[in-house]
Amino acid sequence: MLRQVLQAGLRSSFQALGRFVASHPVFFASAPVLVSVLLGASFSRYRVEGNVESLLVPKHSLAKIEGNLVDSLFPVNRSKHTLYSDLQTPGRYGRVIVTSRRGSILDPLHTDLVLKLHRAVVQLQVPVLGFNYSFSHLCLLDDKNTCIIDDIIRALEDSQSARFANRSSLPLRYPITRLADGRMAYIGHQLGGVLQGPGGVSGRGQGVRSARALQLTYYLQARGALTDRVASQWEQAFCGELGRFGAGHPELSLYPFTSSSLRTDFQASSVLARRPLLASVCVCLVLAVGCCSMRDCVRAKPWLGLLALLSIALSGLTAAGILNLTGTTYNSTYLGVPFILLGHGLFGTFEMLSSWRRTREDQHVKERVASVFSDVMLRYSGATLLHQVSLGLAASPLTNLEAVRLFCRCAALGVTVGYLYTLSFYATCLVATGYLETGYRHGCFCRRVPKKGALDTKPRWYRCLMYTRYQDETTTISELRPQDSHLLLGCVQRCYGDWITNTYVKPFMVLLYLVYISFGLMGFLQVSQGSEPSSLVAMDTGTLLYARAQQRYFSSYSPVIGFYVYESAPYWNTSVQRDLLEYAKGFQRISWLESYLDYLTERNLSTTSQSRESFTRMLRLSFLRQPQFAHFADDIIFAERDEGEEPEMAASRVFLVAKTTENKREEMSVLLDTLRRLSLTSRVRFLIFNPSFVYLDRYATAVSSPLRHSLMAVLFLLGLSSLAVVEPLVAVWLSLTLLSVQFGVLGFMTLWGVELDCVSVLCLISALGHSADCCGPLLATFSSGRGDSRTVWVRLALERHGVPSLQTLICYTAALLPLAAVRSNLTRSLFRCLVLTAFCSALHALAFLPTLLTFLPPAKKTGSRQGDRGEGEGLREEVECVEMVDSTRVVDQITTV
Repeated sequence: MLRQVLQAGLRSSFQALGRFVASHPVFFASAPVLVSVLLGASFSRYRVEGNVESLLVPKHSLAKIEGNLVDSLFPVNRSKHTLYSDLQTPGRYGRVIVTSRRGSILDPLHTDLVLKLHRAVVQLQVPVLGFNYSFSHLCLLDDKNTCIIDDIIRALEDSQSARFANRSSLPLRYPITRLADGRMAYIGHQLGGVLQGPGGVSGRGQGVRSARALQLTYYLQARGALTDRVASQWEQAFCGELGRFGAGHPELSLYPFTSSSLRTDFQASSVLARRPLLASVCVCLVLAVGCCSMRDCVRAKPWLGLLALLSIALSGLTAAGILNLTGTTYNSTYLGVPFILLGHGLFGTFEMLSSWRRTREDQHVKERVASVFSDVMLRYSGATLLHQVSLGLAASPLTNLEAVRLFCRCAALGVTVGYLYTLSFYATCLVATGYLETGYRHGCFCRRVPKKGALDTKPRWYRCLMYTRYQDETTTISELRPQDSHLLLGCVQRCYGDWITNTYVKPFMVLLYLVYISFGLMGFLQVSQGSEPSSLVAMDTGTLLYARAQQRYFSSYSPVIGFYVYESAPYWNTSVQRDLLEYAKGFQRISWLESYLDYLTERNLSTTSQSRESFTRMLRLSFLRQPQFAHFADDIIFAERDEGEEPEMAASRVFLVAKTTENKREEMSVLLDTLRRLSLTSRVRFLIFNPSFVYLDRYATAVSSPLRHSLMAVLFLLGLSSLAVVEPLVAVWLSLTLLSVQFGVLGFMTLWGVELDCVSVLCLISALGHSADCCGPLLATFSSGRGDSRTVWVRLALERHGVPSLQTLICYTAALLPLAAVRSNLTRSLFRCLVLTAFCSALHALAFLPTLLTFLPPAKKTGSRQGDRGEGEGLREEVECVEMVDSTRVVDQITTV
């Protein structure tokens, strides 16, 4: 009873709203346009997001906390030359991978070219404010105030000098080699594609026979606004110089990368998608006009297809203006927002048009619009609410990924504005075309169509163009079926409805659903996370080419991991030494502790029975003053004690490198979790850090949690609404349908090669609302029907709501097709996920549900067919309208019950 009262009250409210909108068409048509134009002027505040890391990195993660602690002890910006990371190095820098087309990169010819390239980069000058800045003005300085350059450059210079002096040089070993000053240096990320030979030293490395690639990095300072501006221009000049050098020396292949490359190439997707998006609009416009057209020129509504897209465009413009005024920055993931607005808006407009064609033509336009609002708006409002819940919860602070949160906030705002504009702008457009239909004017040219007698004297093409059927005194309303002139509705009524409910077709549909579930499960079991930032950039860009070269030549070793002991520890204790050496076992390492213990052993000094004072004194006054060990002074922090006492070692660090395979990201994630669990039980308080860890740490949880929260919220809303508004079986069926669509999209996108990253999760969240749009009206109509068999009501539900779903599918899929031509990984993932969403939703609405509803609950009870027709049809059949017709067609209406 409560449900019936609430539904009746809501329908009456929407009916009154429709009558009010139809009574004030000028206001409701002009207000959305005026608001959109005013807010569209805010594009002067349009800004592009400049920090990609803030978008793609989990906002709250342990790696960020660890990074802040590490930066307070050993500044990461100063340590980035040793704390190597490929795409996530902090600060400003320029990097290039040099490969040889033939032979080894260590051949004398190639070595000379690499050193020539190095000199050209060092001498590169950038004019800013009348001063020429070179690398020496911007470089990162060491403790001797000299520019930090890669150790491989020093090794190549020593080799070249020895070759010119006709003397032998130190052999180059991999991944740790000894330099001319006696220092041990890790070159695993500077030399790639290495073919090794015998000749290791203390197990630290093997001799290098040949190498295919070499990587050089030039670190810059950016401590203020001016230096950051200069460093940015130097990076641009760096890429230009590499391009010129590569053109002049075709025997080398150069792959440049800078600190701004990831941001530029990530935002390049939106630039590349401009023309395909215009093509999408044009294709969708043509098909929308075609879907609204009929053979009957009066009852055809081609302008409504154009005005529906205009309403969606105005809502998008209004939402963008609001976001610009609130200071929101733009990023390439927003490319999916217009398609969410398009899908939801087309469902609403096609449902309204379908309901309009089911109204009585002898009613006044205002009453027909009120009837449309009463019939459609309750379901459309419920679908909009589902969109708001799914997107709104993903846009809340519960979401740990900023890209997902911003996208869902923008989409939720756009859906809200689109809903309001459908109620106002599109409804007034429906009123205008309704008056054209009442006056028997052409749906496209707005010219009055003559009656059949006057058309007989016209040419055949003119009779075809002006074809319509007049309602005269001798024609009853039941004989006038303008829907028969619509191609899609005629196909559903005469062919598809009978075929899909045929007894012999049902087993094949059930078998098809089992195949659907099987393939979905196959893909679900293979889901993999995609935390690599390069997977979201445009194709054929510097970032992607660099990442491929990095994966091909430098995937043998992980990024350099910093092992930080952040509390004072008794390093002189034998058990502590054993624990620290055990933790580093199996890694390639540059360790001050291991080198110091070897130093003590070479001098026949005990490494186990020393006191704290003697251990620390020997470390400070002897070991760190040796030239080959002086660089370890940056790895130890001494804390002063009372006067006359030796300083205490407050913190220290060791650099570790792990051997990896092709699955570098997965292995790093496992390694991170393993070492963290070890730090919880260790007697020595330590942590590990690398700038790339902020992308890996809890990324799977950060990506999947918005989807889980949105799905749980939608299911909770359906369960709650079933107590008062929605039929309980409708809520159950819709919940199962949402789960089935989500399961299918997730499985099929994995089989199609799409990983679970922020873009695919955005599409999965939007799929909740899209599937509710597509399947909700059909389920509601079927469940509310009484008095006939299941098959009859399935056919009736398909006639009413299958056609709008099919029209939306045609326009929506056609609008997505130009997106496949964009050369971008981001748009490729977006296209595949959205196409699968549309396909799975349409498959459920047009095939699975019509079949399953014929033999699964809810059961149909026998009763008065005319009294329980369902959703306002009973009222429409009980009301008889008698109209008086004159030259203006409708003068007055006399309604009797």
